[in-house]
Amino acid sequence: MIDFSKPPKIGEIVEGKVIGKEKGKVFFDLGPFGTGIIYGKEFFEAKKNLKDLKKGDKISVKIIDLENEEGYIELSAAQAGKEMAWENLREKRERNEILKIKILGANKGGLLTEIFGIPGFLPLSQLSSQHYPRVEDGNSFKILKELQKFVGQELEVKIFDLSQKERKLILSERAKEIEKIKEILKNYKVGDIVEGEITAILDFGVFFKFDQNLEGLIHISELDWKIIEDPSKIFKVGQKLKAKIVKISNSRVFLSLKALKNPAIS
Repeated sequence: MIDFSKPPKIGEIVEGKVIGKEKGKVFFDLGPFGTGIIYGKEFFEAKKNLKDLKKGDKISVKIIDLENEEGYIELSAAQAGKEMAWENLREKRERNEILKIKILGANKGGLLTEIFGIPGFLPLSQLSSQHYPRVEDGNSFKILKELQKFVGQELEVKIFDLSQKERKLILSERAKEIEKIKEILKNYKVGDIVEGEITAILDFGVFFKFDQNLEGLIHISELDWKIIEDPSKIFKVGQKLKAKIVKISNSRVFLSLKALKNPAIS
């Protein structure tokens, strides 16, 4: 709540009630603070939101000048909206909320979106295992082509990193599954042999799913020293095998077939 017993400050967000409109200007009653105005650059930045305001309507505005040439307190609706958007994002991060976003674009590093008018970025490394592009040879052009398929789709994410000062909003789809993965991984240790199936075959190895949706990588060097040139000639998607866990790091699992004499499931 704003303390009206104290003088207004530049940067403060207050509630203003519309008392009049002219071409390129909107006037606000700021209570004990006096009369405020949005005009010039600030009017055109928020023109879309200001045009439908009627006398008596109330909105949040930011004080950017205590007294302009005409004696009014100069205000900004656009800056107030951005401040409140960042505050909303901070609260959602503190509550560890899952957010539903719409993908607006893609680049070689990940996916682009917007939350409350704030540009957000979902890096390639923070995609869930389900959506991570399975691209042979890690070709950046092929990765971009796969990522572009997500444009227009909705994904569920959590806020991974947030900085209003740096205008940075980094999101993570993987974060919402990490807690579940960590819980499942408590049942496993390095050296355990697990049963599962191949979900993808790439030139650097194969992805192997076990224990429902837990997925790990069998690097090409851990397949078999005889078949390190082209895994697709030996394996196929859906093939059921046994594999040995050789490493667990940062909620990721690495496995080996080479460590087993007979990886096939009869």
